[in-house]
Amino acid sequence: MLLYRTSSILHFYRLSSPSKLLSKFKTSSSFFSSSVPSSSYPLGVHFIFLNKSGGRHFKGFSTVATAVADKKGSSSTFFADDAVSWKSLGLSDRLSRAVENSGFGRPSIVQAASIAPILSGKDVVIAAETGSGKTHSYLVPLIDKLCAVLDGSKNTNSDEGLAPSHGLSLVLCPNVLLCEQVVQMANGLSGDDGEPLLKVAAICGRQGWPVDKPDIIVSTPAALLNNIDPKRHRRLDFIRGMKYVVFDEADMLLNGSFQNQVIRLINMLRFDEKQLSHMNKSGAEKLMGISNDSLSNSGLEDEHYIQNTDIVEREENSESDVDVEDLTEETKSGSIQNKDWRRVRKSYERSKQYIFVAATLPVNGKKTAGAVLKQMFPDAIWVSGNYLHCHNPRLKEKWVEVTVDTQVDALINAVKERFVCGTDISRTMVFANTVEAVEAVAKILETAEIECYRYHKDHSLEERTKNLVNFREKGGVFVCTDAAARGIDIPNVSHVIQADFATSAVDFLHRVGRTARAGQYGLVTSLYTESNRDLVDAIRLAGKLGQPVDTAFSRKRSFRNKLKKRAGSSKVRGTSTVEMVTV
Repeated sequence: MLLYRTSSILHFYRLSSPSKLLSKFKTSSSFFSSSVPSSSYPLGVHFIFLNKSGGRHFKGFSTVATAVADKKGSSSTFFADDAVSWKSLGLSDRLSRAVENSGFGRPSIVQAASIAPILSGKDVVIAAETGSGKTHSYLVPLIDKLCAVLDGSKNTNSDEGLAPSHGLSLVLCPNVLLCEQVVQMANGLSGDDGEPLLKVAAICGRQGWPVDKPDIIVSTPAALLNNIDPKRHRRLDFIRGMKYVVFDEADMLLNGSFQNQVIRLINMLRFDEKQLSHMNKSGAEKLMGISNDSLSNSGLEDEHYIQNTDIVEREENSESDVDVEDLTEETKSGSIQNKDWRRVRKSYERSKQYIFVAATLPVNGKKTAGAVLKQMFPDAIWVSGNYLHCHNPRLKEKWVEVTVDTQVDALINAVKERFVCGTDISRTMVFANTVEAVEAVAKILETAEIECYRYHKDHSLEERTKNLVNFREKGGVFVCTDAAARGIDIPNVSHVIQADFATSAVDFLHRVGRTARAGQYGLVTSLYTESNRDLVDAIRLAGKLGQPVDTAFSRKRSFRNKLKKRAGSSKVRGTSTVEMVTV
């Protein structure tokens, strides 16, 4: 039996549990911002547009400019120019061999544009479409820098502000599975002896602090802060030793539940930079003996202050013109108060490098992740992918408007459609908006004798990992929520189906980005109802005009109210005309 509701895509089979409707249509508060040319960014921010005639390249990276220049007749939308090699990007012979041996014969366009800026030591923001090779874009140059220091050689690409001594590299991810994936990719870069080039450790889930000191730590924000708690005598050593910090899925980390933790961690790292800077200028070696309690207090923030003060405004006011000597005296006396870390001049010698990576990064609106980054890191180099917020040209899209009478057949037909993308194993991902919807879709497919894997938050981490591994190795149909839409790399997914249409453009882009990755082709079938039509029309119009999806959305309140009104009216109709249909 199926329950009908006009705001949902699917009917529900009669389940043993009480009947539940599919997820409510929600409008997204994170509408994409309009495309902003590099000239509109603050002085010092360099936005590298790849293969775009209107873009401007960072003057220090002539190799990158050659790599990403749009050549007439070139049909590659993923790989850099044939003349660009890993070594030509500034990597050592050992790293170049390691990357090639791991199966990457040529760098992608995004990798070619990202590696040189990261090797330079500058802060970098990589905003590029899903499947463009962003993880290796930061892993490869960071491993190269760490290996060079371990070998006792001087990294000539390093910025003067980076300390020459060996330091840790930290990669922050929003969830455990993405952490494990980054660790796996880092370990895949091995030397001539077949062993990983560096020691990589994950601190998340059930994995605590590593016994042996690693070169790269991969963690979630909560797990990291829990493990460097002030009661544990490792916070100072960790903060002082951290030289390279990566924020993977940066738009997610800088918003929502992660925001307070990430901002707090950035504040602690910056406070340490400022102390080191003053120590180097004044030669006050006594600062090296600063207590753990002092640094711990420096990172503490009043929770009410964090939640109710705008991040951008807080950053603007966080560094006053108070003389640094005032802070020095307080540091020596051990009397630093909770907010005294902010009383330092804006100008200080940098000793850490920050890298932010995201597939969606809105910049309009001062609370968006992109705007926060522009304010907090005004001198960062921005690398933008060709198809950031855009429709991937390697992607074939099918749009199917469904009704109560046609939606189930449309779903089954879509799942049965096989799209060949260079592999004999067929992999199809089916997205729904809620856990209940995933279970309903799975029931429908199983009734149609189509086996499938389930993936959602109500399954244990072990169950999710097992289903993910089986899907990677055996293929088949994978029914999931948006928990599988971000960061998780499943090779050769040939078909993505939206059984429930995405509730926002951000979710739409991450879903469709599960296919047509790494130069492959893919198919996306989107089922939608009348309640989704405004969002669908906006996205389709952007694709038709060849524009980024973010330009299709009005930031005016009227557009969002229109979506809410339509969703609300659909809800009323659905509750008054609920009917049971036997399939």
